[in-house]
Amino acid sequence: MPNLRVRPKASHGLVTEVTPESAGWSYVGFALHRLAAGESLAAETGTREVCLVLVSGKAKLAIDGKDFGEIGGRVSPFEGPPWAAYVPAGGRYALTATTPLEVAVCSAPGGPGFAAKLIPPGTHPRIARGVGSNTRFVTNIMPEDDGSARSLLVVEVITPGGNTSSYPPHKHDQDNLPHESYLEETYYHRLNPPQGYAFQRVYTDDRSLDETAVVEDGDVVMTPKGYHPVATVHGYDSYYLNVMAGPKRVWKFHNEPAHAWLFTGTGAPTKTTSAT
Repeated sequence: MPNLRVRPKASHGLVTEVTPESAGWSYVGFALHRLAAGESLAAETGTREVCLVLVSGKAKLAIDGKDFGEIGGRVSPFEGPPWAAYVPAGGRYALTATTPLEVAVCSAPGGPGFAAKLIPPGTHPRIARGVGSNTRFVTNIMPEDDGSARSLLVVEVITPGGNTSSYPPHKHDQDNLPHESYLEETYYHRLNPPQGYAFQRVYTDDRSLDETAVVEDGDVVMTPKGYHPVATVHGYDSYYLNVMAGPKRVWKFHNEPAHAWLFTGTGAPTKTTSAT
């Protein structure tokens, strides 16, 4: 199995890339491109469907020759919800940056019957998840209930410094609905301020996989299986862009039993006290 943390390989152009071949799995692809104003990115999707997420900046977009105009606008991923667009299998997209641009290309196996569309900010409301130091803010871009894709699930999460996220630890590595779905997943991490770092652990019940990564601004963590919580450090907010896909477009997760009490609020273990 490859190293689960993928570091940026460039500062311009194709900055980061995960393919099914490089990851050793079957579904999820992720790439991050950074363009200067006036530069372009164009590609055919082939057998895959694509969600373009403007992480920052503005661009003119055309899909299958249809002009969608200029989209985007936020200066960083920490400044409001994103502009995004869906491109079905067999399509072609072309982006021309009108400002410095960071665009994520999220992909998975596609299929017939799905149409190209814009996903403007506010399409899905931002929601708060968790309580106390487990609070984070979630913006769905392509959730399972929108019926707009064959495989892709895409979501952004902001986690304040000092908080945990994707927590209590959960997994989705069994094709066993209605109890659990099989979904591969990538985490594209950003930090604010950018010199910060966070931690992500990926581990299975039997610990045959048990890796903890120090993630820095721009890193990608692959989660082929197992639990995958994230912990931020004081003073540095975390952003991550999740791409998930599997044989069924359903997100049904399983909480690690040892920590499930954190999710339900019941059955908390007895804490020990130190001697005085």
